[in-house]
Amino acid sequence: MAGVVSARLKELGIVLPEAAIPAANYVPVRRSGNLLIVSGQLPMQDGEWKFVGTLGAGTSLEDGIAAARLCGLNILAQVSGALGGDLDRITACVRLGVFVAATADFTDQAKIANGASDLMVEVLGEAGRHARAAVGMASLPFGVSVEVEAMFEVS
Repeated sequence: MAGVVSARLKELGIVLPEAAIPAANYVPVRRSGNLLIVSGQLPMQDGEWKFVGTLGAGTSLEDGIAAARLCGLNILAQVSGALGGDLDRITACVRLGVFVAATADFTDQAKIANGASDLMVEVLGEAGRHARAAVGMASLPFGVSVEVEAMFEVS
């Protein structure tokens, strides 16, 4: 990494994880013109699934927010890999899609999504502001509580 975003990560005490390899037949990042589309990232850390469970059925709001943040870190790791380590090439985080494993009566998906949204703004500043969807799901891969996908504009 180089430049402003690298300095901001260091200032925040954030070390990006290793980018995860795909678990099925897809690519983690696809570039189309000046857009990078990042496949859904799960809360994996050091090769282990973190935050397994369902919001509204034993998984706390705080853990859901932390799971979304970890997904966001994994997104940034994928983008860093796709951009040769230069996150300063991000001109905008265009959109986040946040999927929350939740019970039918859980209605705080937006609060969970803030874990990833807040991270993007912390790390990228104004370029981190984005459009977003936050939706509840009956289940997610590997039993995790949150999955986040993203789209970035890059130079």
